[in-house]
Amino acid sequence: MAAEDTPILFALSESRAYGERVARRLGVLLTPHEERGFEDGEHKTRPLDAIHGHEVFVIQSLHGDATKSVNDKLCRLLFFIGAIRDAGAARTTVVAPYLCYARKDRKTQPYDPTTTRYVAQMLEACGADAVVTLDVHNIAAFQNAFRRPTMHLEAWALFVEHFVPLVGDAQVVVVSPDIGGTKRAEQFRRGLARALGREPGFAVQEKHRGGGVVAGDLFLGDVAGRVAIVIDDLVSTGGTLRRAAERCRAGGALAVFVAVTHGLLIGEGAAALLSDPAFDRIVITDTVEPRCGLPAGSKLECIDTSGLVADAIRTILGGRPASGSASAA
Repeated sequence: MAAEDTPILFALSESRAYGERVARRLGVLLTPHEERGFEDGEHKTRPLDAIHGHEVFVIQSLHGDATKSVNDKLCRLLFFIGAIRDAGAARTTVVAPYLCYARKDRKTQPYDPTTTRYVAQMLEACGADAVVTLDVHNIAAFQNAFRRPTMHLEAWALFVEHFVPLVGDAQVVVVSPDIGGTKRAEQFRRGLARALGREPGFAVQEKHRGGGVVAGDLFLGDVAGRVAIVIDDLVSTGGTLRRAAERCRAGGALAVFVAVTHGLLIGEGAAALLSDPAFDRIVITDTVEPRCGLPAGSKLECIDTSGLVADAIRTILGGRPASGSASAA
């Protein structure tokens, strides 16, 4: 990377390990900054190097964890990009491997908030000139929420690379755990077909939600005698994935694998998911740092996505537009 293309790259404390992986891919060091907390719970974050006139990237995965809530992380990010704008950065790109509130993108009952849009407005108001993220719940809603350039990265090709040696010569069926995920599952299925040199099957589980209860018994597709790969954008408590896995087992699947980009893995439901015999393997990515203390055993595997982010940064630095969608290929 030429000196004039070298990015100013920050990673806030909770995403520092991820940022270091991205920095190594780019052949640079993270730029130093200060994060200071005060006794009353307020905080200050500022860059420690001159950034006037530079292209700046800020990495912060916006999920709650044991130390900070999602709102804490969002607030710290907002204040930091504001400070970067005030310091004279030429352009600031927010890299949020996991983007919070992306599921609340429409009204489902009277007076509902459209929080996805509110998050976009706050980021833009504080100084974000572009936003990069991975596998949001609804790509169109994400893109429409922003008035600045966005880049949506997709992890399906990384999953293809991971699963090809696992399935070997077995017949495969790709399973979407709900109707809304069929486009994502079909994209993965086509990639898998090219890599395997044969056509995997396709199946989908019915799912609808009302009053906080998930229901739907219809399952379309043949899984008998096949290796089933259930693919989704995120897993929280795991109820949706367990329903799909149980139907695959009941239908005669030889094995059930899971591929999920964002492994939120929350509470007792996640612990039950990771110990459930219906699953042979659960593969997530590092957009959310894996939770500690869960009885994952050898079932849980994590794929590195820092190469995707590094490539996105190179694309932006190369002068190509940040608006659009990109895969791992």
